Amino acid sequence: MTQKGVQLDRETFSCSICLYLLKDPVTIPCGHSYCMNCIKGYWDIEEKICSCPQCRQTFTPRPVLVKNTMLADLVEELKKTGLQAAPADHCYAGPEDVACDVCTGRKMKAVKSCLVCLASYCEEHLQPHYDSPPLKKHKLVEPSTKLQENICSRHDEVMKMFCRTDQQSICYLCPVDEHKGHHTVSAAAERTERQRELEVSRLNIQQRIQDREKDVKLLQQEVEAINQSAHKTMEHSEKIFTELIHVIQKRSSDVKQQIRSQLETEVSRVKELQEKLEQEITELKRKDAELKQLSHTEDHIQFLHNYPSLSALSESTHSSSINIRPLRYFEDVTAAVSELREKLQDILREERTNISLTVTEVDVLLSPPEPKTRAGFLKYSQEITLDPNTAHTWLLLSEGRRKVTQMNQQQSYSDHPHRFTNRFQVLSRESLTGRCYWEVEWRGVYVAVAYKNISRAGNECCFGHNDKSWALKCHNNLFTFLYNKIRTPVSGPRSSRVGVYLDHRAGILSFYSVSETMTLLHRVQTTFTQPLYAGLCLYYDFGNSAELIKLK
Repeated sequence: MTQKGVQLDRETFSCSICLYLLKDPVTIPCGHSYCMNCIKGYWDIEEKICSCPQCRQTFTPRPVLVKNTMLADLVEELKKTGLQAAPADHCYAGPEDVACDVCTGRKMKAVKSCLVCLASYCEEHLQPHYDSPPLKKHKLVEPSTKLQENICSRHDEVMKMFCRTDQQSICYLCPVDEHKGHHTVSAAAERTERQRELEVSRLNIQQRIQDREKDVKLLQQEVEAINQSAHKTMEHSEKIFTELIHVIQKRSSDVKQQIRSQLETEVSRVKELQEKLEQEITELKRKDAELKQLSHTEDHIQFLHNYPSLSALSESTHSSSINIRPLRYFEDVTAAVSELREKLQDILREERTNISLTVTEVDVLLSPPEPKTRAGFLKYSQEITLDPNTAHTWLLLSEGRRKVTQMNQQQSYSDHPHRFTNRFQVLSRESLTGRCYWEVEWRGVYVAVAYKNISRAGNECCFGHNDKSWALKCHNNLFTFLYNKIRTPVSGPRSSRVGVYLDHRAGILSFYSVSETMTLLHRVQTTFTQPLYAGLCLYYDFGNSAELIKLK
């Protein structure tokens, strides 16, 4: 028995009241058959008038119901073959289904919709479209409840054209009146054009998915590298602190705790960005699936109707690639701890050491963009003091070691290998890594940053005259940038205060003229290989001074 025949038998021997195979079938005088209990219950509700639920013929008096043994035997035979009545929602149209437009009474599910007839058909009523030559030419699509949207509301004709001027579907009569003179094409031609755009959008999405998956993989490697660097640094620090025994035991514990805290912070930041990228990948895949489903839509009008809302592709909230810097996450900590071992006596006399500063400024992820306002820069303000062990002997440091003044006689400084001897220069005590900002009030000065191993004697020690320092010369309201003896003229507004922004990890050094507004004077983009120190160099003019402004 074929599937079609099975379906026919099921319908023939099903009760139209309960929709299941007949149970104790009875045939009433009009010839229709029902389950005995079903028709009894139906007539009990009707009370005085007995009628057929299908043809509405009435019977007086109430017929005596007798089991139809032949029908009962046939039903039992069907049961023996394993056939059961199909559930109602497998045959008939439910609230969410497309109903057959031809069926009367309870409508069957539609299996196809015709774009020419603008009607939907169940399997039985669709058959003429397969058998009749004229109907075979009709366009059949998946069942749709939106066929009426294909009808022009003005002319009541099927819309088979598209107006590119007004970006809407139209019928063949529309170009005669309200769309006269407009650029019109067939719906099929417009669909072809939009289909090409759709494919380009899908390719872009797929490329972005690949890029994001690559970024996620990079971030996973970044997490592993951060962990390895952090653990290696902790092991090295532990070895050095063990050698120093009780003297710096407390500091050793502090450094380890700071590293762990920074490790947790930076790993969390990496994973947060990784999660956002994975969310974007999921959203892009969802968008791709929607576009794929739209690309398979056979109805041109529906395609054009839905295309504008689905084709728009949101801009990525993230960069197109993850810029991973060289792996130097906690090496500055190691350098600072090694320096502590070499200069234990000096460090013990200071309340703060380079270790704590270095740890708190370790940056293990992408640097944020450079601030645009002074308030933004102040978030990175760094407390900086001057190191008397580096000051030229004719320079006087203030009590708070923030201001330096050129004197006409030598100061009583003790000998020190880090002291500048040929230039009126001084370096900060604190090393600068990560993101820092500070301001200098000047009167004839070089505002600079330098590596600690810059020369302390000869012409090579002058800020900006070597490859270990970068300097902005400020004199008579004129500015010049110097690096490795190369001079670059700088123009900017007159101001007695210079702001310096450093993003050590990103290799950015910027000098600003600070007044009511901030004006960029010069920006350097390079790679810093060591911690930097703020530097000041005064002109040979007694009374010249410069001061590191306290910003916090």
